[in-house]
Amino acid sequence: MAIILGIDPGSRVTGYGVIRQIGGKSEYLASGCIRLKAEELAPRLKQIFNGVTEIIEQFQPDFFAIEQVFMAKNPDSALKLGQARGAAIVAATMKDLPVAEYSARQIKQSVVGKGSAEKTQVQHMVVHLLKLSSTPQSDAADALAVALCHNHTQQSLLRMSGQAKKTVRGRLR
Repeated sequence: MAIILGIDPGSRVTGYGVIRQIGGKSEYLASGCIRLKAEELAPRLKQIFNGVTEIIEQFQPDFFAIEQVFMAKNPDSALKLGQARGAAIVAATMKDLPVAEYSARQIKQSVVGKGSAEKTQVQHMVVHLLKLSSTPQSDAADALAVALCHNHTQQSLLRMSGQAKKTVRGRLR
């Protein structure tokens, strides 16, 4: 059993999603958004750091997964997004959590099966995979998708390592 915190970073809204991995299944624990009120960037980064720290303290996750920066049309936006990611990552590392980073394409591929999926498709699959009664807000759904992507990636690695061990044992007999 492992608890995974997924983060969809943003300089105005940062989404979070918390799931529990039990065997091969994912169970919803919580999700929401850290809405940043400050106008200046530095206080917003502090709000992200404090908000993520609070979530970590509340749920005690075993893993921290975050979406990588994608290059937007506006370089200033990409820089701010990178700084928001940094604030969240520092909060995780201050609590000694291992940090995993996934591209938007990897996340969509893992959850929807198509790396070019639309946001609405991601939301739909998050609802379906976690058996939610309602659709989470877009940023929260994206954060849950990050957590699900991490879980799927870890499960795949475990299966591959188990398969590799079986193959090695088979050769040794």
